[in-house]
Amino acid sequence: MTVAPTPSQTVGPFFRFAMDWMADRSLVPPAGPDAVTVWGQVTDGAGEPVPDAVVEVYQAVGRDHDRGRAVFGRSCTDAGGAYRFVTAKPGRVDDRQAPHLEVSVFARGLLQRLWTRCYFPDEGAANASDPVLQRIADPDRVATVIARPDPLGLRFDICLQGDHETVFFAW
Repeated sequence: MTVAPTPSQTVGPFFRFAMDWMADRSLVPPAGPDAVTVWGQVTDGAGEPVPDAVVEVYQAVGRDHDRGRAVFGRSCTDAGGAYRFVTAKPGRVDDRQAPHLEVSVFARGLLQRLWTRCYFPDEGAANASDPVLQRIADPDRVATVIARPDPLGLRFDICLQGDHETVFFAW
């Protein structure tokens, strides 16, 4: 008898109940001198908010990525699909990659989490030379992984599919 691997289970509609209690949205003290709010909305292919997604970020804190302390944050989306983190902009990675946040998304109907990055809009030269961003041929698609200034901080929307789909990376 040959046994085939079973597929991953979909995440289901229970994220808020099962995971919101362990959400940590402040990766640095909100009143700190380097604190910046990164927020956005998770939408589906039709542009509708996804109210039951979980967004996670991973980064090194501080300008020196190699010696920085790694931190993790999690935010469940609200009824309007919005999430929010307070963090500090990390430094460059290996003097080659532009400052960025590693971002993963869980949502209903996904069999595996999606991985993307959030780059910073004030890092034009670093973003232009970033080897990961250089692999994205379409400039309109590059824009999907660069946050934009907003009155509340930096806005980084995540579109799960469709015409404005965020660039996702395979790991």
